Amino acid sequence: MYKNIYFISENPTHKSLDGVFDYIKEKYKINVSIYNINDIFEESTNTLFLLYLDDNNIKTFFQNHLNKNINIGILPNENCINAIRNYGLSKNLFEAIDDAFNPKLLSKIDLLKCNDHLAFNRISIGDMHGMNRLDYNEKNRCKKIKIFFNNLTNISFKSYTLKTSKNHSIQTAASGITILEHSIINEKSAISDDFSLHDGKLNAFVLAPTSLLSYIWYLLAIFFYRKISLVSLPKSLGFIKTAKLTITSFGLIDYSIDDKDLLKTKVIDLEVLQDCLNVHLGRSLIDNVKNDGKKIEEKDTIKLNTLPKGEVNNILIHGKLPLFKKASDDDIKELFVSLKDSARFSYIYLTLTILSTLLATTGLFANSAPVIIGAMILAPLMAPIISLSMGVIRADKYLLKHSSKTLIFGIFTGLSFSCIYTLFIPLDQITPEMQGRLNPNMLDLMVAVFSGIAGAYANAKEEVAKSLAGVAIAVALVPPLSVAGIGIGLLNYDVIYGSFLLFLTNLVGITLSAALTFMVLGYSPIKRAKKGLIYTSILMVIIAIPLMFSFIQMVEKHNYFKRLEDTKYMIIDNQKVDLEIININKYDNVVYIDLEVISTTTLSLDDYKKVKQEFKKKLGKDVVLKIIPKVIVY
Repeated sequence: MYKNIYFISENPTHKSLDGVFDYIKEKYKINVSIYNINDIFEESTNTLFLLYLDDNNIKTFFQNHLNKNINIGILPNENCINAIRNYGLSKNLFEAIDDAFNPKLLSKIDLLKCNDHLAFNRISIGDMHGMNRLDYNEKNRCKKIKIFFNNLTNISFKSYTLKTSKNHSIQTAASGITILEHSIINEKSAISDDFSLHDGKLNAFVLAPTSLLSYIWYLLAIFFYRKISLVSLPKSLGFIKTAKLTITSFGLIDYSIDDKDLLKTKVIDLEVLQDCLNVHLGRSLIDNVKNDGKKIEEKDTIKLNTLPKGEVNNILIHGKLPLFKKASDDDIKELFVSLKDSARFSYIYLTLTILSTLLATTGLFANSAPVIIGAMILAPLMAPIISLSMGVIRADKYLLKHSSKTLIFGIFTGLSFSCIYTLFIPLDQITPEMQGRLNPNMLDLMVAVFSGIAGAYANAKEEVAKSLAGVAIAVALVPPLSVAGIGIGLLNYDVIYGSFLLFLTNLVGITLSAALTFMVLGYSPIKRAKKGLIYTSILMVIIAIPLMFSFIQMVEKHNYFKRLEDTKYMIIDNQKVDLEIININKYDNVVYIDLEVISTTTLSLDDYKKVKQEFKKKLGKDVVLKIIPKVIVY
């Protein structure tokens, strides 16, 4: 129990204080002495200093009594909103008095010092777009959406150099920086982590989106989800936890302390004064008091891997926020080395092309899917196509020239060897595996597009490169090329047209989608990639025309099958006749049906005409039947 109560106020006769002194005297049996903020006091643990001051005067009192062994309680009023919020004080005056006399709520606290000023909690530099203001607490949905779009269009960047207590130096372009001494989890806070009042560390959040997409994701988290966490920190935010932080920039830095008046300076020195005061916290922060003995981490925490560096800094400072993140110079250099190797012709490439072609051709004649899959994995054609796609968006002459040559030579080799191999095989039957590659449609184009995305991503991301085998199987470049070679060997022009159209579909689809993927990953700006993308898109449109017609025919064929799916049998001359539809095609508004008719006696031509009339009735179109009769003899 305290022996002395020193009441510090500039206006001890304020109406709101009526009954306060009597309450203390009656409940705690102690008389209250009134003093001015400028009075000098001796250290004493038997004395409680009750501060009834505004925020600025509380900071002044703290500044004058740093590291002194005195105990402080803060009483709420309309002019100390920051103190109430940051120390969890009750807004009820008499509850706050009880907390100030509660020894369980007495805690050593840290203070954040910014240059020559103390901060209760927050230093705001630049604009954090929602995080250093209370926009995210706006209740009106329309106003919240308006604020969201205002932030989306008003972002700007400034170059900062940040140096921590362990002499880590970071240079980045950022829109804003928020430094918190501590944070308290509550519904009005954007931070879902609880930063301690006495861990000896400050917590700095750096807003530095590298693309418009990552910035939109950050705004959605702030304005609508309203919570961010160190566990799943948005990529637009960097985080530093350290005892000291120095921030410099070119020119003056705009900043504010505890959301008050805007200040300007060239250098901001931030330091946490650890355990420098004894303060009675509010009852809502009882857990903070219990954790007073928590071990303090010596290491700095730095999570800045996603922040802009090098050339990206200049782009953000002097230009607009790009739609996609720009890849780092190191990433571009590393990928280019790999793609240039893939673009060059080699004897290994030649050998693998020949072997995969011969293997695919054998599998096609043998109608063996496993053999054909093996040829897909063995085929090296995907590598120069991915290199070509990078050449398209970067307008890189080396990649365009060498990847095109390597690809053309691979195509010529594949066609030649499959054709020659076909001439030596005494078979001319078009197997189902061949037939399945003669009618490409829009679905095949979509397979090529998705495979191109996967191929580009796997090349750009070393950790997923092992998925390239799956990409090769999905896109199947060698089988249609081998079927085209078989068509040349058999002089079957329908086979040549259908299979080579499928190969071209794969080629153009992979090139365009891989190029777009590289652009999204930041390997080329849109302006630079524009010309190559236009030419590739034109080729895509040209190839898509026959694919669309083929897709329409496939949909029609599916509809015909669906209409006839309940026509499994007919009763003709008192006997059951089973009908099995093998294939359906449509030419010049006439539907051609390949049909297997199974009966116990031989049917007449009139009986078959009855089947035709039934199908014609079902489809509402002229029908031509190609019937394969099967007679079952018991």
